[in-house]
Amino acid sequence: MIDLQTYQRVAAAMPVLQRADAELARAFQHAASLVRIAPGKDVFVQGDRIEAIPLLVSGTVRVYQIGESGREVTLYRFHPGESCVLTANAILTHQTFPAIATVEQEAEAILIPAEVFRQWVQRHDLWRDFFFDLVSQRLASVMGLVDEVAFRRLDVRVAGVLLERAGSQNPIRITHQEIASELGSSREVISRILEDLADRGMVRAERGSIAVADPAGLRRLAAL
Repeated sequence: MIDLQTYQRVAAAMPVLQRADAELARAFQHAASLVRIAPGKDVFVQGDRIEAIPLLVSGTVRVYQIGESGREVTLYRFHPGESCVLTANAILTHQTFPAIATVEQEAEAILIPAEVFRQWVQRHDLWRDFFFDLVSQRLASVMGLVDEVAFRRLDVRVAGVLLERAGSQNPIRITHQEIASELGSSREVISRILEDLADRGMVRAERGSIAVADPAGLRRLAAL
């Protein structure tokens, strides 16, 4: 259970709660619990039975899969005001979690018990719409991932990752392995691509980081 002050703070981060009627607001306060999760902590791993769905108030959670070869591929991330569609699907279908969800930036989350979540989807149009909006958004992002993996060159995808990260931090504190995990490739392949980008003057390797030296050049590459 959370108090009114906490509910108001959570509602400020979650647009769905700003439209909730009095009944749903009271039910949310009663059912919710607030947790803080440290970076690097797994929220769920493959095969977990889901007991509660997390709604992010702050932080970022990465959802990814690991193939038989050991390579990782990022499916999506969810951010404040969002939740995890694979978690919701596992709850509604009584299945286990099919991926891994790991906190990237220290997270604060509301947990709603699985059975309560199921009941709200049935009883509250607003909550049901929230779930279907979530499915729609994630389906679009996963389709985008399929398109990238199937049809875009890896160097183009690397350029996109570097530009995205450089928007908030340059030099970027990221390893070759982290880029490989993000894109479902190997560290050796990513290292070769980064060496080529460095030879072309687009990036510069620094200790423990990568500096974007030619943003315009990277943007032209990312647009291919």
